[in-house]
Amino acid sequence: MKNTDIILASSSPRRRELLEQIGVRPVVRPSRVEEHVTSRIPREVVEELSRQKAEDVAAEAPSGTLVIGADTVVAADGEILGKPADRGDAVRMLRMLQGRRHQVYTGVTLICTGEGGRKTVTFSEKTEVFVYPMTEEEIEDYADSGEPADKAGAYGIQGKFAAYIRGIDGDYNNVVGLPVGRVCQEWKKMMEIKEDGRDDQTDRQ
Repeated sequence: MKNTDIILASSSPRRRELLEQIGVRPVVRPSRVEEHVTSRIPREVVEELSRQKAEDVAAEAPSGTLVIGADTVVAADGEILGKPADRGDAVRMLRMLQGRRHQVYTGVTLICTGEGGRKTVTFSEKTEVFVYPMTEEEIEDYADSGEPADKAGAYGIQGKFAAYIRGIDGDYNNVVGLPVGRVCQEWKKMMEIKEDGRDDQTDRQ
Protein backbone atom coordinates (compact mmCIF):
# COMPACT_ATOMS: atom_id res chain seq x y z
CA MET A 1 0.00 0.00 0.00
CA LYS A 2 3.04 2.27 0.39
CA ASN A 3 3.24 3.14 -3.33
CA THR A 4 -0.49 3.76 -3.74
CA ASP A 5 -2.43 7.00 -3.29
CA ILE A 6 -4.99 6.24 -0.60
CA ILE A 7 -8.15 8.16 0.25
CA LEU A 8 -9.98 7.52 3.51
CA ALA A 9 -13.68 8.23 2.94
CA SER A 10 -14.19 8.97 6.64
CA SER A 11 -13.59 11.86 9.02
CA SER A 12 -12.85 9.48 11.90
CA PRO A 13 -9.50 10.43 13.48
CA ARG A 14 -9.27 6.91 14.91
CA ARG A 15 -9.37 5.29 11.47
CA ARG A 16 -6.75 7.70 10.18
CA GLU A 17 -4.53 6.98 13.20
CA LEU A 18 -4.85 3.21 12.69
CA LEU A 19 -3.73 3.55 9.07
CA GLU A 20 -0.84 5.80 10.07
CA GLN A 21 0.14 3.23 12.69
CA ILE A 22 0.94 0.77 9.90
CA GLY A 23 2.75 3.37 7.83
CA VAL A 24 -0.11 4.51 5.59
CA ARG A 25 -0.84 8.24 5.38
CA PRO A 26 -4.20 8.63 3.67
CA VAL A 27 -5.83 11.70 2.24
CA VAL A 28 -8.95 12.25 4.34
CA ARG A 29 -11.98 12.96 2.17
CA PRO A 30 -15.22 12.22 4.04
CA SER A 31 -18.20 11.01 2.05
CA ARG A 32 -21.18 13.32 1.88
CA VAL A 33 -23.58 10.70 0.58
CA GLU A 34 -27.00 10.45 2.18
CA GLU A 35 -26.82 7.10 3.92
CA HIS A 36 -29.54 4.57 3.19
CA VAL A 37 -29.86 1.05 4.57
CA THR A 38 -32.13 -1.74 3.42
CA SER A 39 -31.33 -4.27 6.17
CA ARG A 40 -31.59 -4.61 9.94
CA ILE A 41 -28.80 -7.19 10.12
CA PRO A 42 -25.69 -5.50 11.60
CA ARG A 43 -23.19 -7.15 9.24
CA GLU A 44 -25.25 -6.20 6.19
CA VAL A 45 -25.81 -2.66 7.47
CA VAL A 46 -22.12 -1.83 7.90
CA GLU A 47 -21.17 -3.42 4.59
CA GLU A 48 -23.87 -1.47 2.79
CA LEU A 49 -22.92 1.85 4.39
CA SER A 50 -19.18 1.34 3.84
CA ARG A 51 -19.82 0.69 0.18
CA GLN A 52 -22.00 3.77 -0.21
CA LYS A 53 -19.27 5.95 1.32
CA ALA A 54 -16.48 4.45 -0.76
CA GLU A 55 -18.42 4.68 -4.01
CA ASP A 56 -19.34 8.30 -3.35
CA VAL A 57 -15.69 9.32 -2.94
CA ALA A 58 -14.34 6.98 -5.63
CA ALA A 59 -16.59 8.65 -8.22
CA GLU A 60 -14.22 11.65 -8.21
CA ALA A 61 -10.97 9.89 -7.37
CA PRO A 62 -8.16 9.83 -9.96
CA SER A 63 -7.03 6.62 -11.61
CA GLY A 64 -4.67 4.52 -9.52
CA THR A 65 -6.23 5.47 -6.21
CA LEU A 66 -7.36 3.18 -3.40
CA VAL A 67 -10.48 4.44 -1.61
CA ILE A 68 -11.33 3.03 1.82
CA GLY A 69 -14.87 3.37 3.15
CA ALA A 70 -15.84 2.10 6.59
CA ASP A 71 -18.75 2.04 9.00
CA THR A 72 -18.99 0.69 12.57
CA VAL A 73 -21.99 -0.24 14.72
CA VAL A 74 -22.53 -1.92 18.06
CA ALA A 75 -25.21 -4.58 18.42
CA ALA A 76 -26.90 -5.55 21.70
CA ASP A 77 -30.20 -7.33 22.34
CA GLY A 78 -30.87 -7.27 18.63
CA GLU A 79 -30.64 -3.48 18.53
CA ILE A 80 -28.12 -1.65 16.37
CA LEU A 81 -26.41 1.13 18.30
CA GLY A 82 -24.83 3.88 16.28
CA LYS A 83 -23.60 7.21 17.62
CA PRO A 84 -25.75 8.56 20.49
CA ALA A 85 -28.07 11.41 19.65
CA ASP A 86 -27.36 13.17 22.95
CA ARG A 87 -26.19 12.55 26.51
CA GLY A 88 -29.42 10.83 27.49
CA ASP A 89 -29.09 8.45 24.57
CA ALA A 90 -25.50 7.73 25.57
CA VAL A 91 -26.62 6.83 29.10
CA ARG A 92 -29.29 4.53 27.67
CA MET A 93 -26.74 2.69 25.53
CA LEU A 94 -24.23 2.35 28.37
CA ARG A 95 -26.91 0.85 30.60
CA MET A 96 -27.57 -1.73 27.88
CA LEU A 97 -23.89 -2.66 27.57
CA GLN A 98 -22.73 -2.75 31.18
CA GLY A 99 -22.24 -6.14 32.80
CA ARG A 100 -22.62 -8.16 29.64
CA ARG A 101 -21.29 -8.86 26.18
CA HIS A 102 -22.13 -7.24 22.88
CA GLN A 103 -20.86 -7.27 19.30
CA VAL A 104 -19.01 -4.64 17.30
CA TYR A 105 -19.26 -4.82 13.51
CA THR A 106 -17.13 -2.81 11.11
CA GLY A 107 -17.83 -2.94 7.40
CA VAL A 108 -15.09 -1.95 4.96
CA THR A 109 -15.13 -1.34 1.22
CA LEU A 110 -11.95 -1.02 -0.83
CA ILE A 111 -12.22 0.46 -4.30
CA CYS A 112 -9.17 0.53 -6.55
CA THR A 113 -9.66 2.92 -9.46
CA GLY A 114 -8.01 2.33 -12.81
CA GLU A 115 -8.25 3.07 -16.50
CA GLY A 116 -9.69 -0.38 -17.14
CA GLY A 117 -12.42 0.01 -14.53
CA ARG A 118 -12.72 -0.29 -10.78
CA LYS A 119 -12.13 -3.25 -8.51
CA THR A 120 -14.25 -3.40 -5.38
CA VAL A 121 -14.09 -5.58 -2.30
CA THR A 122 -16.53 -5.31 0.61
CA PHE A 123 -16.20 -7.25 3.86
CA SER A 124 -16.93 -6.98 7.57
CA GLU A 125 -15.40 -8.03 10.88
CA LYS A 126 -17.15 -8.88 14.15
CA THR A 127 -15.61 -8.59 17.61
CA GLU A 128 -17.25 -9.73 20.85
CA VAL A 129 -16.74 -7.28 23.71
CA PHE A 130 -17.30 -8.12 27.37
CA VAL A 131 -18.03 -5.24 29.77
CA TYR A 132 -17.72 -5.25 33.55
CA PRO A 133 -20.79 -4.25 35.60
CA MET A 134 -20.99 -0.48 36.03
CA THR A 135 -22.69 1.52 38.75
CA GLU A 136 -25.14 4.25 37.81
CA GLU A 137 -22.58 6.81 38.99
CA GLU A 138 -19.92 5.33 36.72
CA ILE A 139 -22.29 5.42 33.77
CA GLU A 140 -23.24 9.04 34.44
CA ASP A 141 -19.61 10.08 34.94
CA TYR A 142 -18.53 8.44 31.68
CA ALA A 143 -21.43 10.04 29.82
CA ASP A 144 -20.23 13.41 31.16
CA SER A 145 -16.67 12.79 29.95
CA GLY A 146 -17.59 13.72 26.38
CA GLU A 147 -16.08 10.53 24.94
CA PRO A 148 -19.40 8.90 23.93
CA ALA A 149 -20.50 11.71 21.61
CA ASP A 150 -19.02 10.53 18.31
CA LYS A 151 -18.68 6.80 18.95
CA ALA A 152 -20.91 3.88 18.02
CA GLY A 153 -22.37 2.36 21.17
CA ALA A 154 -21.43 5.49 23.14
CA TYR A 155 -17.96 4.34 24.17
CA GLY A 156 -14.34 4.29 23.04
CA ILE A 157 -12.39 1.17 23.94
CA GLN A 158 -9.12 3.08 23.51
CA GLY A 159 -10.18 5.80 25.97
CA LYS A 160 -11.49 6.02 29.53
CA PHE A 161 -13.93 3.19 28.90
CA ALA A 162 -10.96 0.80 28.94
CA ALA A 163 -11.51 0.70 32.73
CA TYR A 164 -14.70 -1.29 32.13
CA ILE A 165 -13.53 -3.73 29.45
CA ARG A 166 -13.34 -7.29 30.81
CA GLY A 167 -12.11 -8.73 27.53
CA ILE A 168 -12.68 -9.14 23.83
CA ASP A 169 -12.89 -11.98 21.36
CA GLY A 170 -11.64 -10.83 17.98
CA ASP A 171 -9.77 -7.89 16.50
CA TYR A 172 -9.19 -5.01 18.94
CA ASN A 173 -8.63 -2.53 16.08
CA ASN A 174 -12.03 -3.50 14.72
CA VAL A 175 -13.60 -2.08 17.88
CA VAL A 176 -11.55 1.10 17.52
CA GLY A 177 -12.97 1.52 14.03
CA LEU A 178 -10.94 -0.24 11.35
CA PRO A 179 -9.60 -3.84 11.14
CA VAL A 180 -6.34 -2.73 9.54
CA GLY A 181 -4.87 -6.24 9.41
CA ARG A 182 -7.80 -7.47 7.34
CA VAL A 183 -7.64 -4.33 5.20
CA CYS A 184 -4.03 -5.11 4.30
CA GLN A 185 -4.79 -8.75 3.52
CA GLU A 186 -7.73 -7.84 1.27
CA TRP A 187 -5.59 -5.25 -0.51
CA LYS A 188 -2.91 -7.87 -1.17
CA LYS A 189 -5.55 -10.17 -2.68
CA MET A 190 -6.78 -7.36 -4.92
CA MET A 191 -3.25 -6.72 -6.18
CA GLU A 192 -2.64 -10.43 -6.84
CA ILE A 193 -5.84 -10.60 -8.85
CA LYS A 194 -4.85 -7.46 -10.78
CA GLU A 195 -1.43 -8.85 -11.62
CA ASP A 196 -2.94 -12.15 -12.78
CA GLY A 197 -5.56 -10.34 -14.84
CA ARG A 198 -8.34 -12.09 -12.91
CA ASP A 199 -11.54 -10.53 -11.65
CA ASP A 200 -12.74 -13.20 -9.21
CA GLN A 201 -13.41 -12.17 -5.61
CA THR A 202 -13.98 -8.60 -6.76
CA ASP A 203 -16.74 -6.65 -8.42
CA ARG A 204 -15.70 -4.71 -11.48
CA GLN A 205 -17.64 -1.48 -11.86
